[in-house]
Amino acid sequence: MSKKRKEKNLLDNPDYISGIFRRNEKGFGFVSVEGEEEEIYISPKQTLNALNGDTVLIKVYDDIKHGKDSSSPKKEGKVVYIIKHEKDSLVGIFKKSKNFGFVIPDDKKASNDVYISKKNFGGAKNNQKVVVKITKYPDGNNKAEGKIVEILGKYDAAGVDILSLVKEYSLPYEFPEPVIKEAKSIPQEIKSAEPNRTDFRNDEIFTIDGEDAKDLDDAVSVQKNDDGTYNLNVHIADVSNYVKEGSKLDKEAITRGTSIYLMDRVIPMLPKELSNGICSLNEGKDRYALSAIMVIDQKGNVISSDVKKSIIKVTRRMNYNDVSSILRYVDCQKVGEEATKKDEEIAKKYSPYIEHFIRMRELKDILKARRERNGSLNLDIPESKIILDENGIAVDIKKYDYTEANEIIEQFMLTANETVAEKFYWLQAPFIYRVHEVPDIEKIDELNKFLFNLGYKIKGIKKDDKDSIHPKAFAQVLEEVNGKPEERVVSNLVLRTLKVARYEKENKGHFGIASKCYCHFTSPIRRYPDLFIHRVISDYIASNYNVKESVKEKYDVQSAKYADSSSEREKIAQKVERDAEDIKKAEYMQDKIGEEYTGMVSSITPFGMFVELENTVEGLIRFENMGNEYFAYDDQRKTLVGERTKRVFEIGNEVKIRVISADKQTRKIDFELIEEKA
Repeated sequence: MSKKRKEKNLLDNPDYISGIFRRNEKGFGFVSVEGEEEEIYISPKQTLNALNGDTVLIKVYDDIKHGKDSSSPKKEGKVVYIIKHEKDSLVGIFKKSKNFGFVIPDDKKASNDVYISKKNFGGAKNNQKVVVKITKYPDGNNKAEGKIVEILGKYDAAGVDILSLVKEYSLPYEFPEPVIKEAKSIPQEIKSAEPNRTDFRNDEIFTIDGEDAKDLDDAVSVQKNDDGTYNLNVHIADVSNYVKEGSKLDKEAITRGTSIYLMDRVIPMLPKELSNGICSLNEGKDRYALSAIMVIDQKGNVISSDVKKSIIKVTRRMNYNDVSSILRYVDCQKVGEEATKKDEEIAKKYSPYIEHFIRMRELKDILKARRERNGSLNLDIPESKIILDENGIAVDIKKYDYTEANEIIEQFMLTANETVAEKFYWLQAPFIYRVHEVPDIEKIDELNKFLFNLGYKIKGIKKDDKDSIHPKAFAQVLEEVNGKPEERVVSNLVLRTLKVARYEKENKGHFGIASKCYCHFTSPIRRYPDLFIHRVISDYIASNYNVKESVKEKYDVQSAKYADSSSEREKIAQKVERDAEDIKKAEYMQDKIGEEYTGMVSSITPFGMFVELENTVEGLIRFENMGNEYFAYDDQRKTLVGERTKRVFEIGNEVKIRVISADKQTRKIDFELIEEKA
């Protein structure tokens, strides 16, 4: 029987189902099947040597608990056929001997070692990071075989760690020459304004971003009216004016989906000629924009709105720290206290605009209060700020400083995104929405078991009644823990309970921000969904909201396609960014071996407990590093109980630890428990 015939017979077999294989570094794995929430467990002997990410055909055991204790919740199966290998190359460290070598993959879940014959060394030296192309996939007891196609450098050389990630995920690092050529052909200045654009160049308009930001795609302006209402104008770079549908730039942007930020480098969605040039809302430069024009009352309601194609000129480029300094200075002036010298100097520098920033704060407080009333979730998940030296080595890790100015921009962008989404939802326009669905009741039940141990509960949830699940119930718990030691742990537990936000053509609301209608409108330089809906909006404005049916049909097809592809690219970007962070955290902790810290138990597992330090670094305390005692794992309560002392460890406990290992290659950090003296 031919291979094709055999494959067809297997695929046609109703007893087999297809899915994606997720390999564990210990050799077993799980298969996720589309439409099924529960994954199917595959034991090491039943994987058929499938690699991580492979599309496989599996048979699920009829008795469901095959080979396991009947109390096991997991379905089990075996791989009967590998439909498609996800990867044809891997990144890893080359280990060389006289006549052969092998590559140890960076991603321990990907595969076991890959055998390299002498003729396929490709000039690589021992302990170099390399890219290996798989020439033969593993079969039975035989390892995968490959040839080295690229040498990245010595495994511990500066920058090789992040470059390895780029290669591991096959990220489009360099722009193709035709794309660069097209970008360079676009004029970098606006010499004469297009007709039919609203002119805001005489308004006071500000960008407020991080100090090192180069792609400035949003600017804001706030005015207060005599009746107490506020005019909020959110101006977003009109990227669609330059990135035309079907162009080389557009096709490349679709492929990339999003910009990726890796601390020592950025992999942008668009070339710098656009992202840092004509599309960036640089101070004092004429720029085209799409402007969300909103009138907001004292309760935070948008009482009227419009979206206009516009031309703007940013008055001043501001950063979060400077605006926050100005607001601190204002507070000191109010109560007659002396401001710091730095705050005073910054306030003096920007004195003509202080009243504008005061109005921004007033409006921010109004909008925030409205969101809190609606039940928007304020998850206190601190972000890491990893400081690198000139060689790209991690020298410090801090919590990201979230300032009042950050909050101003966040509230303004949320409002603009919500307003634009609602407007085009009621127009029944083809669109891409940002959706965040209601969490599953089973997940909430599990969360409540954890919260019970900490003295909290998500209230008002009725079994089998999804309508009873409201973000306010979650918001109330988050409010209760605000400022308490367990705040971060509870926020993490809530986050794990929530579903993952994604892009969809259908509006399904956004649970996390308690919004019935939401989209991403404000970052078209770095996100493709934003660019796509800008294109839709521009067509609606140009046609005076009388778009042809053929155009609607085209956008309707595209919205489904681009929503799916953008969601997938976002997942990859988030994983790469997390991996990069894990590498740099492990690197930072490598010279902290033996040092002692106080941390909080962030999760409990059957093999130990994870502890998070104040600087956001997380490490594992394995059972063998928990002292001279056996600990039993309670799956229901997610606790560890000492057999002899009956000591209980649960999520949220404060513990003292000692760093015992940190490995940037495996991206793992290990702690040991410091036993407290009686």
